[in-house]
Amino acid sequence: MGTFSIEGGIKLSGEITPQGAKNEALQVICATLLTKYEVVIDNIPNIIDVIKLIDLLSSLGVEIKKISDNKYSFKAEYVNIDYLQSESFKRKGSSLRGSIMIVGPLLARFGKGFIPKPGGDKIGRRRLDTHFLGLIKLGASFRYNKEEHFYGVESKKLKGNYILLDQASVTGTANVLMAACLAQGETKIYNAACEPYIQQLSKMLVNMGAIISGIGSNLLVIKGVKFLNGCTHKVLPDMIEIGSWIGMAAMTKSNITIKNVSIKNLGQILDVFRKLGIKINIIGDDIHIPEHKKGYEIQNFIDGSVLSISDAPWPGFTPDLLSIILVIATQARGSVLIHQKMFESRLFFVDKLIDMGAKIILCDPHRANVIGHDFKSQLKATTMVSPDIRAGISLLIAALSAKGTSIIHNIEQIDRGYENIDGRLKALGAKIKRI
Repeated sequence: MGTFSIEGGIKLSGEITPQGAKNEALQVICATLLTKYEVVIDNIPNIIDVIKLIDLLSSLGVEIKKISDNKYSFKAEYVNIDYLQSESFKRKGSSLRGSIMIVGPLLARFGKGFIPKPGGDKIGRRRLDTHFLGLIKLGASFRYNKEEHFYGVESKKLKGNYILLDQASVTGTANVLMAACLAQGETKIYNAACEPYIQQLSKMLVNMGAIISGIGSNLLVIKGVKFLNGCTHKVLPDMIEIGSWIGMAAMTKSNITIKNVSIKNLGQILDVFRKLGIKINIIGDDIHIPEHKKGYEIQNFIDGSVLSISDAPWPGFTPDLLSIILVIATQARGSVLIHQKMFESRLFFVDKLIDMGAKIILCDPHRANVIGHDFKSQLKATTMVSPDIRAGISLLIAALSAKGTSIIHNIEQIDRGYENIDGRLKALGAKIKRI
C-alpha cells in the first residue's frame, strides 16, 4: 500500500495541462474490439485503470502498440474468445469496473460476451442491470453464475429495437450503443446518457462507419452496419482533473493556469465553482485561477436561502466533483448543503475532514452541511486512508492546505484516476513525497 507525505500550507504557482479523460479512454479503448482494423487513440492517460484495461485487451489477443507516452494503436483482428472462460480473465476483469464495457463489443462482433463482477470504487450500489437489460432487448440471452459472480450474454445475431434505459447510465449507454452499431436494423436508445464522453465515443464510432444520430441528446438512433473500419481518435481533457486543479488553486490560495481545457465540454462545472466565490478567468481555451488573497464567499440563492449543490446526469453537475466542492467549501465564507443524489456512500470520507478541523454536519448518507472557516482556522494535518479516487484527491487537496505534514495511505486509489499526480504537483511547488 503506497503512501503520500504532504507538507501543507504552501502556495503553488505555474501552468498545468490536464491529462486525457479517464472515463472516455475506457470507453473508446473497449470500442476497438468492434473492428479488425487498426484504431489509433491519442491522449490516453497513463493511469492504473487504463493500464489494466489495455493489459486485459492484450490478453484477449488484441495487437497493441505504444506509439508514444499517451498514444496507442489497437488492432483486434484476432481475438481469443476462449480466454473469456479462463481464471486469468476472471481475475483481471474483476479488478476493473471499466471492463464491463467489453461485453457489448464482444457480443456484437463474436456473438458472446462474458465478464466477472467488476471492481472499482466502493461508493454505493452500482448495478449492472442497465447494461444487460439493454443487450437483452437487442436479442441476447443472459445468464449469471451466482457462485462465481460471472455474467454472460450470447446471441447469433443482434436485432435493433426500441430501448428505454431504466437509468441514464454512462457505461450502460456505451455498452448498448456499441452493440447496436453491428445489430441488424435500427435501434433507438432513449434516456441515454449524453456526457461529452458518450458524445466522443459516438463520434469515434461514426468515423469507423457507424450510423448514429441524436449525438448529444438523450435519444440515440443507430442504424446497424455489417462491419466497422479503423480510425484515429483523440481523447478530451479530463473534466474531473480540471475541477481538481481549480480546487487545489482555491484551497492553497495559489495562482495557477490550466491549459487546453476544452471549455465547450465543461458544462456547468465552472459555474458551480463560481457559486462558491472562486474567480475563474477564461483566456482562449485556458483557465486562470488567480490568488484568492481574501478567500472566497459562497453565494446564496436569490431569495437568500442557503446554497445547495447536487449532482445529476449530464448536463447536470457531475457527481465526481462533489467531493472536491465539499472540501473547497470548508474554507469558504458562508455555508452550503452538498446533496449527493446518485451514490449513497460517497460522503463517508467527511469524518477525515472533521478530524482535520472542518465544520461539517453529515445529515444522512446523501447530504452534508458545510460551514466554511473563511481561512480563519487552518485545517490540521493528520493521517488518512484514501477510500476511492475522488475522495482520495479531495483529501489530498485538504492536506495541501493544512498546517503541518499529512500522511495519506492507499494512494493506489488516487493513481487509478490521476497520472503522476505527485510529480505534477512538485512542478507547481508542492512538497509531496511518495513513500
